[in-house]
Amino acid sequence: MAEQTASGYIQHHLQNLTFGQLPGGDWGFAHTAAEAKAMGFWAFHVDTLGWSVFLGLIFILLFRSAAKRATSGQPGGLQNFVEVLIEFVDGSVKDTFHGRNNLIAPLALTIFVWIFLMNLMDLVPVDFLPMAAAAITGNDHLFFRVVPTTDPNATLGMALAVFGLIIFYSIKVKGIGGFLGELTLHPFGSKNIAVQILLIPVNFLLEFVTLIAKPISLALRLFGNMYAGELIFILIAVMFGSGMFLLSTLGVALNWAWAVFHILIITLQAFIFMMLTIVYLSMAHEDNH
Repeated sequence: MAEQTASGYIQHHLQNLTFGQLPGGDWGFAHTAAEAKAMGFWAFHVDTLGWSVFLGLIFILLFRSAAKRATSGQPGGLQNFVEVLIEFVDGSVKDTFHGRNNLIAPLALTIFVWIFLMNLMDLVPVDFLPMAAAAITGNDHLFFRVVPTTDPNATLGMALAVFGLIIFYSIKVKGIGGFLGELTLHPFGSKNIAVQILLIPVNFLLEFVTLIAKPISLALRLFGNMYAGELIFILIAVMFGSGMFLLSTLGVALNWAWAVFHILIITLQAFIFMMLTIVYLSMAHEDNH
């Protein structure tokens, strides 16, 4: 592989493996960042999709295995871990969600574990999996990112799914009239009908911004924290690859220290996404009429 500058190294590690329509009209993988950008909206980040599905399957298989081996006698380590995790999530739902919906607890568990697993990929050395993928494909310049939550497409996709549930349950519980009333008759109200009608545009603007802020805050909070963590690991890797013994030793120490601290960020971000989802869905189930 040709010698790569620090800037080129960073840019390469921040580029997704993108599949879409090439400038010539054919469909294929982008070979440069410019090609990936030119593919537009209908491009697919294959690495993000692949790792998301793979980690989702790991979650399903692990919990399925624990369920099949569950025993009322002496439980194994996996069963203990799953039971503690389920009790933790169930307690969080009972403390936060004030409606009645059997979907919320399984949804919260899925969100927490799936996002945690995706975040956990950030602890894998930044060059390990990309170099393995390059060796397998024979392409030394292959773009390959392994942390799905550092891709805003993934975090926005999850946030929009939650947003869809918020809208669905808001209409189901409150009715279409109640939902529209929340958007147009709050926060400013008046007993005078004429004044209330005049306030509808202002109320709608304020409530619509509040509504839209929910999925955007969910997506950008998770993306921003994980992207920053990934970038720091890449910067440490640049330092580690300098060839200087002192700097390399410092790089190992920094990488270890940041990894230990980053475990807290990984867990916290999964927990925050889960808790905000529960809170937003609880608000959607509140009928003030």
